[in-house]
Amino acid sequence: MSITIRKLDSAMPDFNAQLRAVLAFEASEDDAIDQAAARILADVKARGDAAVLEYTNRFDRLNAGSVATLEIGQQELQAALAGLSPTRRDALQTAADRVRAYHQRQKAECGSDGFSYTEADGNVLGQKVTPLDRVGIYVPGGKAAYPSSVLMNAIPAKVAGVQEVIMVVPTPDGVKNELVLAAAAIAGVDRVFTIGGAQAVAALAYGTATVPQVDKIVGPGNAYVAAAKRRVFGTVGIDMIAGPSEILVLCDGTTDPDWIAMDLFSQAEHDELAQSILVCPDPAYIAQVEASINRQLPLMPRHEVIRTSLTNRGALISVRDMDQACDIANLIAAEHLEISAADPQRWADRIRHAGAMFLGRFSSESLGDYCAGPNHVLPTSRTARFSSPLGVYDFQKRSSMIHISEAGAQTLGKIAAELAYGEGLQAHARSAEYRLKEPAK
Repeated sequence: MSITIRKLDSAMPDFNAQLRAVLAFEASEDDAIDQAAARILADVKARGDAAVLEYTNRFDRLNAGSVATLEIGQQELQAALAGLSPTRRDALQTAADRVRAYHQRQKAECGSDGFSYTEADGNVLGQKVTPLDRVGIYVPGGKAAYPSSVLMNAIPAKVAGVQEVIMVVPTPDGVKNELVLAAAAIAGVDRVFTIGGAQAVAALAYGTATVPQVDKIVGPGNAYVAAAKRRVFGTVGIDMIAGPSEILVLCDGTTDPDWIAMDLFSQAEHDELAQSILVCPDPAYIAQVEASINRQLPLMPRHEVIRTSLTNRGALISVRDMDQACDIANLIAAEHLEISAADPQRWADRIRHAGAMFLGRFSSESLGDYCAGPNHVLPTSRTARFSSPLGVYDFQKRSSMIHISEAGAQTLGKIAAELAYGEGLQAHARSAEYRLKEPAK
């Protein structure tokens, strides 16, 4: 049975309205979920380990006697790593090495060493960069396991210099994923707790007798995790509130249509709410991709998820030319942007908003998910207009450094006093004036 995907044409007078309809997605603001998360947060804050244990046993169908028994020791993590097949272990290690190398380069290039400069009168001004002390990473469990998420969240934290990385991962029915544990070992995770949901976020945010409080929580989760992260922001930092995965493919019609169809599948298979969009100036090529979609879909193990995703949120968009395709890409501000064209850099230069860009027909988005090196934790739902991929900089903070000389205080003190009097803040003014050799007139 063929699949029906929305087809849009930029030449149509109502194109903008149709495109807005395709992009329309309100992150789940379900009051029941939000209130449930709020109750769990408050309960864990009040009762600590007892509440964490109660919710974990209930939601993950466990019978643990204490939160301490839910911690996985380093010996078990190393055993999981040793138990992998050589091929899988090598793949995991290579991916980790590439992610680490990229983030080490990122650290060097992003001003992570701070700076200072001295003015003529001896004032020294600058910035000190320091890592966070302790961070928590949330790794989804249940329906699927994501060792790649362990690497992408833990490695940049360690590269940044974070002293302690605490990982939480739910294990419904007590089933542990050995590849996730092995990834934790390779990434250098310090402690792992088999807890999840809003209760795990609460434990990390507030701390309990067993789970240490962290300074920032990163990593994706379900709607309850997202609601909890949103509510604890301010008590701790968070990375972002992630929405469903997205891929936008700009193609000039020169790539094998089977490749593009599978690239669209690669995001659609994540989730029924995931979004896959193709933008192309060649209508005949779009028809070829659509035919490939219908031919390959029955062969995919997750074909029902893919079908629902493409039917409800997918689109095949015909445009005037690649210049217009770039304009549309900037409007969509997609999480993943593939530019599958003969001269991809030409079009990449036109892009202002994208979480990650994959240039050229050989740069499949799936390589970025696992082993290319750049982080796969990316802004979704058009937040690439103002947000960036997770990086070393997310695990650091910056302190301004101000060392004023006696000579500098004579000049700056008068300026500060004048402005402080203008604001009606006399103590501010007098504080500056006390440092003056000659009283202000």
